[in-house]
Amino acid sequence: MQPGTKMKFGRVDLEVTAFGFGTAPIGNIFREIDEQTSDAMIQTAWDAGVRYYDTAPMYGHGLSELRTGHSLRWKKRDDFVLSSKVGRRLVPARRDTIDFTPWTNAAPFVMEFDYTYDGTMRAFEDSLQRMALESMDICFIHDIDVFTRGPEQPEVFKQAMDGSWRALEKLRDEGVVKAIGVGVNEWEVCHEALKQRDFDCFLLAGRYTLLEQDALNEFLPLCQERGAAVVVGGGFNSGILATGAKEGAKYNYAPAPAEIMTKVAKIEEVCAEHSVPLPAAALQFVVAHPAIPSFIAGTRTVEQLEQNLAWFSHPIPPAFWSDLKAKGLLREDAPTPQ
Repeated sequence: MQPGTKMKFGRVDLEVTAFGFGTAPIGNIFREIDEQTSDAMIQTAWDAGVRYYDTAPMYGHGLSELRTGHSLRWKKRDDFVLSSKVGRRLVPARRDTIDFTPWTNAAPFVMEFDYTYDGTMRAFEDSLQRMALESMDICFIHDIDVFTRGPEQPEVFKQAMDGSWRALEKLRDEGVVKAIGVGVNEWEVCHEALKQRDFDCFLLAGRYTLLEQDALNEFLPLCQERGAAVVVGGGFNSGILATGAKEGAKYNYAPAPAEIMTKVAKIEEVCAEHSVPLPAAALQFVVAHPAIPSFIAGTRTVEQLEQNLAWFSHPIPPAFWSDLKAKGLLREDAPTPQ
């Protein structure tokens, strides 16, 4: 599949490219990316046919939205699909008073969680202002998961289902956005949201990958039944499916545990037998599921982006997927690329 292949976005009258551009890195997560590199990556993605771009107020305290808008501003608006998120409002502050962790040299705003109706409306408008774009196509409620909110999660989830949901439903009804959803790190939270509300889509980070397919149990079947699209981020499980099982490999933003290292090493053996790069398998596996129209990948350099684009279209023989299943390294019911 080519990165620019157009995919139907669930039940919505919208098409996204199978490869999407994730903008967390250009928010300067962990270390700084300069303005020229940020813009060059977005232009490189565009030239490769990528037409789906995902951002959020959280990424760099607004910096990612500022940079995304700058790079897309003079493109014809109907030629690309844009998603951002609500759940945080940004308040101007002096740089020396802001804890930017884990962002570096981010924009001078303090982030405040806000899942109220009014706060969601304000956050939505603020995002459009930061990007200086007249519309966004998809809007996700961000980070209402246990991973982010810990013991507060049940109450936060309830607030979002009452406040943010009502705001986004109104924006959708008025045609201001085409699709509304939830963006989190746990499929269970997405599943519960879909059971409670009429969401169009989800952004799921790291929980449907070559290593993890528990989302096949309940969540992805319900998405197919309801026509909800799932965009997957974190398809490398924060590193190990890109680097392989080498010393220092990361899994879920921490050193990979022994059992994960062992499983990835076994997958790498099958990769070697079929001359398939591990990252190519990781990227292509995700979008084989009929409910998943796009994989969004974040990169730090043009070279990394070009490598991801090449992996996305690298030929993979059907026998590779069969061997993974035969060795118990991939679920039997997991859809694989044709």
